[in-house]
Amino acid sequence: MDTTNNTTISKLVLLYVFDNMEMPLTDASITEMCCSQNTWISYITCKEVLTDLLDTGFIIESTNSSGDKYYTITNDGRSCLSYFFTKIPASLREEIASFIKANRLAFRRRQEYFRDYYKNADGSYTVLLRIVEPLGTKLELKLNAPNRAVAKQIYKRWEEKASDVYAAIYNILID
Repeated sequence: MDTTNNTTISKLVLLYVFDNMEMPLTDASITEMCCSQNTWISYITCKEVLTDLLDTGFIIESTNSSGDKYYTITNDGRSCLSYFFTKIPASLREEIASFIKANRLAFRRRQEYFRDYYKNADGSYTVLLRIVEPLGTKLELKLNAPNRAVAKQIYKRWEEKASDVYAAIYNILID
């Protein structure tokens, strides 16, 4: 396969991923999905293609209040994809669609549910928890944990419980 054709297919694959994910994606999510967990595009090609798609207006970049960059397919990108998606081999389209169907929620959670913890001077730990959306931070909590074990437990459960925590706080505050 010549390089030009390979680059074209890579651009279409990336547009296909954006279209199927139906949500803005971070650079980390794109490379993890396309280059690490799968071999749809090489890392270097992915970076080049992402830049090319931005330059042509097929995707746009936005930055949230935390400084995280998100990429979204544009109407022009969808239009281009609709004309040329058959250039992506059917087996690859099926593989991508199947992977996204099985993993969309996990990628959404990784992008939206930030977590970290660090040790304080007094030996306790602070756990930083955030729900981040492309337009900004939806919720930010800092919890004090008495020790590392408790901090790790909160850290591990955040992805699973973040939406419940948000709903509970929201409901308590609006009642």
